[in-house]
Amino acid sequence: MNNTRRHLAVAASALALAAALGSPPARADAASDAAALVQKSQATIDAFTANKSFPTLRPALARARAVLIFPSVVKAGFVLGGSGGSGVLLVHDLSAGRWLGPAFYTMGAASIGLQAGVSAAEVVMVVQSQKALDSLYTNKLKLGGDASVAVGPKGAGAGASLTADFVVYSTAKGVYAGLSLEGSVLDVRQTLNEAYYGRPVAPIDILVQRTVHNPAADPLRTAVANAAGK
Repeated sequence: MNNTRRHLAVAASALALAAALGSPPARADAASDAAALVQKSQATIDAFTANKSFPTLRPALARARAVLIFPSVVKAGFVLGGSGGSGVLLVHDLSAGRWLGPAFYTMGAASIGLQAGVSAAEVVMVVQSQKALDSLYTNKLKLGGDASVAVGPKGAGAGASLTADFVVYSTAKGVYAGLSLEGSVLDVRQTLNEAYYGRPVAPIDILVQRTVHNPAADPLRTAVANAAGK
């Protein structure tokens, strides 16, 4: 019984660490945080599409339902570990050949095991199925549970026909990372959505109903469209 309680306490601590990493507390400067995240996301997508390690990224984006861009996913811990970060979701209007958004999201995961130190990675997640995209609109989504996830192929000889709901491309300091996000939870970053658009809005308002628009995101939308060859 004591061992069971100890394991539950350890798991709870790991989950709390992941939540803290994935969902930073609200601050008065949320609007500037949102604007900075959009700018960093543009830099990330530009860097990834220029990276010769990811020749399948452009064709994947061309047929994608959406893309999630996380400029920094931090992994930290000693025995109890967690990873998390904030990012943006842009939806691909395939019929019009344009990209919509962004909406703001968080990603967090907990882990238990032999680990130490802190590391950070940039992550681009291609959303390949409508089912996965619809899930992002309505509730928290667990990668590997609610939706399948695969690591993006590396190198010129890599195949591009992955069928997972999400395909993850990642780098650590410009180097291919092959990051696995199994067990990570994606959730809406409501504070940033409200700050960026000036009123309370849900992702479906931003990406489906299109009731709000922020022209400051035009460079990001253009960068993603160029990456997809549109």
